[in-house]
Amino acid sequence: MPASTPSLPAIGAPLLTLERVCKSYGDKRAVSEISLEVPRGSIYGILGPNGSGKTTTIRSIMSIILPDSGTIRLAGRPLDPKLRDHIGYLPEERGLYRKMKCLDQLVFLARLKGVPRAEARRRALGWLVRLGLGDYADRKVDNLSKGMQQKIQFAATFISEPDLVILDEVFSGLDPLNIELLRDMIVEQKSRGTTILFSTHMLAEAERICDAICLIEGGEKILDGSLAEVREAFPLRAVRVAWEGEVSPPADLPGVTQQEFQDGSWRFLLEDGADPRALLPRLLAAGPLTLFAANRPTLSEIFLTAVRRRRLEVAA
Repeated sequence: MPASTPSLPAIGAPLLTLERVCKSYGDKRAVSEISLEVPRGSIYGILGPNGSGKTTTIRSIMSIILPDSGTIRLAGRPLDPKLRDHIGYLPEERGLYRKMKCLDQLVFLARLKGVPRAEARRRALGWLVRLGLGDYADRKVDNLSKGMQQKIQFAATFISEPDLVILDEVFSGLDPLNIELLRDMIVEQKSRGTTILFSTHMLAEAERICDAICLIEGGEKILDGSLAEVREAFPLRAVRVAWEGEVSPPADLPGVTQQEFQDGSWRFLLEDGADPRALLPRLLAAGPLTLFAANRPTLSEIFLTAVRRRRLEVAA
């Protein structure tokens, strides 16, 4: 077994850097000039529609595929096989030794990352208990449900206490209770200093836990920054309104493209450039207001708007 992996220097930021990374498959450019910086100790979301290039980007970081050009650095060093011991990876395509017992599986995978046997066993038992699988330590993996198997693989990703963890669609196929459990553990691991690269199509979950995001479309980065910075780049496009009593919104409100009744109030989505204040006279004429609030768009709305703009630019 390899010796325990030495720690990376705990200075400087970012932890992970990509500079002008490109990858093509024949004539198709999957990733084009992707540059990004993942701050140390953050949860950084890589988002994008199917076929956008986010999985190719992740596989390039893990050297599952080799980029055609560009550089990838961990803590300022070119990424090589030794440094990859500092990375935990949970791929979208799950893979465990199905005939191995759960405890043995976790101990084995920790040992591959250089964790001493006694410590590996202690950590494995701890993870099983925390995930509600303490009674399954001696069960073979193929006797577990898919959700349980996913929790085992989640534990295997963190058990070596890597500096960087890459989670690709970690919530896929889980029920809401298990999503909440893993979400809380991801945030807990961040609080311990782990940097987490988080790829998902579940934008509401990304909005809840990510400190920063990168949106990839057509192999190109089209948005990058903290959630606050990304929201600031988009105008106020949603207004929430409530009236005294049961009041229906006036017809043909200026600039409104969509409306829905939700949690006791009306939510209006506005077209680009519309001024929320222009709605106020019409809304007041319909009855006394108990709520009028203009909100930044949700991450889902930002995602859709940014992708549509990019596709229109490409088609033009």
